[in-house]
Amino acid sequence: MLKIADKIGFIYLFTAIICTVTSQLLVKWRIITKINAMFPMPLEFINKIFFILKIIFDPIIFISCCLTLAGGLLWIATLTKLDISYAYPITMIGFVAVLVCSVLFLGESFNIYKILGCVFIILGVFIACKGL
Repeated sequence: MLKIADKIGFIYLFTAIICTVTSQLLVKWRIITKINAMFPMPLEFINKIFFILKIIFDPIIFISCCLTLAGGLLWIATLTKLDISYAYPITMIGFVAVLVCSVLFLGESFNIYKILGCVFIILGVFIACKGL
């Protein structure tokens, strides 16, 4: 039976993973839909600064940065409740989630190697967590 602290730790952990995965998907989606059209980067230094600021303060990129920050803060909270040797392997589920979501929502390719990679990641997480 899980203790309350462990349950809260898992809530922090999975929320951190969701924030991180969402952040990555938003950045890629925004690059596909808008930022690619803004390139090439200007040659003049001052225009480069404005170019970078325009990207950073793009609403979707800014939200993504906020989600990344939230994920980091939730990771810190996770470590107050769970051992890092237990929690960190579980974060690898984020790799699987990004891969699956990128195929479903962004139309990226999917092949047998990616399927095998996901299987190995999931098995690795299971084995790493089972021994603790």
